[in-house]
Amino acid sequence: MSDSIKFILNDSVREVSGLPPTTTILQYLRMQERLTGTKEGCAEGDCGACTVIVGELAGDKASYQAVNACIVFLPTLDGRHIITVEHLKMNPVQKAMVSCHGSQCGFCTPGFVMSLSALLHNKSDASEENIQDAIAGNLCRCTGYRPILDAARAANKAEERHLASDVKTLKTVQRQKMFAYEDAGKKFFSPRTVKELAEILALYPEATLLAGGTDVGLWVTKQHLALNTIIYTGNVVELRQIGKTPAGLEIGGAVSYARAFDALAAYDESLEELLRRLGSTQVRNLGTVGGNIANGSPIGDGMPPLIALQAKLVLRSKEGARTLPLEDFFLAYRKQDKKPGEFVEKIIVPAKPKNVLFKTYKISKRFDQDISAVCGAFALTMKGNIIESARIAYGGMAATPKRTAKTEKVLLGKKWTEETVRQAMAAMPEDFLPLSDMRASAEYRATVAANLLYRFYLETTDAKTATRVYNYAED
Repeated sequence: MSDSIKFILNDSVREVSGLPPTTTILQYLRMQERLTGTKEGCAEGDCGACTVIVGELAGDKASYQAVNACIVFLPTLDGRHIITVEHLKMNPVQKAMVSCHGSQCGFCTPGFVMSLSALLHNKSDASEENIQDAIAGNLCRCTGYRPILDAARAANKAEERHLASDVKTLKTVQRQKMFAYEDAGKKFFSPRTVKELAEILALYPEATLLAGGTDVGLWVTKQHLALNTIIYTGNVVELRQIGKTPAGLEIGGAVSYARAFDALAAYDESLEELLRRLGSTQVRNLGTVGGNIANGSPIGDGMPPLIALQAKLVLRSKEGARTLPLEDFFLAYRKQDKKPGEFVEKIIVPAKPKNVLFKTYKISKRFDQDISAVCGAFALTMKGNIIESARIAYGGMAATPKRTAKTEKVLLGKKWTEETVRQAMAAMPEDFLPLSDMRASAEYRATVAANLLYRFYLETTDAKTATRVYNYAED
């Protein structure tokens, strides 16, 4: 059954076997290849010290992006090209980091270099926003970031290329059929088609489905779980497609947030900001829309806006496919309406009608790379100033992403006025009894959730006629 893992490391082809399927790229680089420029900081995809660049074929071109090596399993590299800091050999970013004094202790420096090299490879003239987004997932305790930003701006002006694509060699390590790998009884499968995925999942219904690994990776690095069988969705062609039809968007279950960004951001600028704040660049390059949903976390930022926008989920198995509203997928904490052998095939997001008011908001302690205390999304279908239908969904307020049935009912058939909004805010405690945890207290969450509805009102009406933000907890 088992084949070796075949990929390109810097400028050489590697064929690797005899390692557990859950070996991370970081472990492989440091322990097997002795490429210690890639550092281990957090081992959970937060600090960016382990950032490497991974390339894959996209037609006749190669696409390169920064990822966190600490949470990516080595077999997912099959057919890909990995570049480490040792391979760059004083490229413009490294030169600028030296001249701008962008390094002190140096521990985080390779990660910054890789993140910025990936950015400037993909964008010949990066904006200030692009630069700050690119390094939002890289932490530094020494420099205060100013010299690193100076280095990024200086490198941005350089004419020298940042990376060299290797399309010819990449073509030699591609597979035309499912890749199967095994070590010491631990199995890894990488199907190429939906049919192959459905068939292998039917054989191993208890297998762990792996997409981006931004959550599954932590099961291994932090919880030390032993995963006996892994089925990787990242090479299934159909699951990596984004389709746009007059009816809306169809997003394949293995489409990353980075690839879905433009299509989803087109709905509203508030959704664009939410997506920019979803993890870091490295996390968005790996994490998938479908994986975020299938994981069922009550604080996943992707679900509230998709629920508010009436998204539907297509689940497939060897027996066929079924479609259900996204909100019906979540049954209880970490429990979803997913039968054995089923996987998320695609997410269908209807086109936003012109008579729909929509906004989404994220509240967290930090702007960048932080988990939400509360994430709210609001969609009202209007007929003039009358609310015909209301869909309001929150993350962080219950055991699952959840709509506000009582609050929505208060809004129906009424004018979109401050009085109506206050009545709806007062009804919200009937919908939620949030918990207190390290991110926020229950009282804070309840207050913020209600005030986000008021903010939505302010931003979709004439704010000059509105009074202060209403806090029902004072009454």
